[in-house]
Amino acid sequence: MDESLLKDVAVRATRYRTSLTGRPVAPTDGAVAAVDRLCGPLQEEGESPSSVLRQLDDLGSPATVATAGGRYFGFVIGSSLPAALAANWLAGAWDQNAALEVMSPVAARLETTALEWIRELLELPPTARGAFVSGDTMANFSGLAAARHALLESAGWDVEARGLFGAPPVTVVVGDEVHVSVLKALALVGFGRDRLVRVPADDQGRMRADRLPDLHGPTVVCAQVGNVNSGASDPVGEVCERAHRAGAWVHVDAAFGLWARASPNRKAQVAGVENADSWAIDAHKWLNVPYDSGVVFVRDGRLLRAAMSGAAAAYLPPSAQGEAMEHVPEMSRRARGIDAWAALRSLGRSGVADLVERCCRHASRMADLLRAGGCRILNDVVLNQVLVSFGSDDETRRVIDAVQRDGTCWCGGTVWHGTAAMRISVSSWATSEDDIDRSAAAILRIASARPA
Repeated sequence: MDESLLKDVAVRATRYRTSLTGRPVAPTDGAVAAVDRLCGPLQEEGESPSSVLRQLDDLGSPATVATAGGRYFGFVIGSSLPAALAANWLAGAWDQNAALEVMSPVAARLETTALEWIRELLELPPTARGAFVSGDTMANFSGLAAARHALLESAGWDVEARGLFGAPPVTVVVGDEVHVSVLKALALVGFGRDRLVRVPADDQGRMRADRLPDLHGPTVVCAQVGNVNSGASDPVGEVCERAHRAGAWVHVDAAFGLWARASPNRKAQVAGVENADSWAIDAHKWLNVPYDSGVVFVRDGRLLRAAMSGAAAAYLPPSAQGEAMEHVPEMSRRARGIDAWAALRSLGRSGVADLVERCCRHASRMADLLRAGGCRILNDVVLNQVLVSFGSDDETRRVIDAVQRDGTCWCGGTVWHGTAAMRISVSSWATSEDDIDRSAAAILRIASARPA
């Protein structure tokens, strides 16, 4: 190993992170065009690692979107915490396969520890078994696979052995504001996207528990904690009470919203969520670890293992407790738990609570500043999401496009109750009050500048 290469990449990576406060959030057209120099046909002869790294930094770094900075407010993306980023670098050097404990005792122990810390932090049942996956989509998939196993096992059907051909039908109930990752997971698990029973939502996107249909037979109800537009959460406690009376399974898509449980000031918004049967969470959102990192928890860990275990192989050592790979879709996989362990170790309980609360305060400040500037805020700002209208749909889209090109900050667009809206997600530890003030000023400046 060339020691100078690792020192060089540390210098370059550090320079990149420290430069984010002074550069535009979106790359320039010229920077994006320059990436073409890294593409094209594969050459016959290779180049030195130092040359490869130099090209990647010189041409690639300017073409990145500064999602790791404090003024990126798109897609519920947070910057990776310093401790988590550093641990990620070290884990990359370790190059561990986290499939089996014998492959990496340290990865197995830290993953188990991080999962237990997350379970305790979010006050999920002590019986729940967790596992690290690539993100919320795979967490939804894994939780729904456990639901499929449990419901069909109760009906006398071994779905892992016999598949869904001829299986008893499973009813799937979702709210009208169900996230696309749940729909994708439902398709992957074999339940389909188009044979769903939809429940109306209120004006903040919360499922109307009083409008749940009569439930009977094998049924899974998919609730949501943290609407991707408004930040609002379904009344999961009431949903669980109604669903469990009928023997239904409740799965909660909680990509970022479940982290509200870590904040004493926000946890009431998700009261009763601990009564569900499975939960899907992103760590690369509000825990601010590097991509990619998601977590699934299932109340009865036996069911997660039953759904995810593969066929026996003579070369794989048996385990009474179950190896990590027996609780996730993948076999070989990176040691994601190391990043999460480092994030949690560096923050502690109070640090996670402060991270969540600080982002929520920043979102409220952003909403107040934009409202004071004459903009219309379309949602109740209860968490870290802000929806903004600048008048007509065309005007709102113009402002969104101009803000993205301006580079002071980056905010995405959405449609909320048929109205075009700017969608602002404050999810990063790196965001400061100054970032909010600078961004709000830029947005208002752009909104007030009428096109010629």
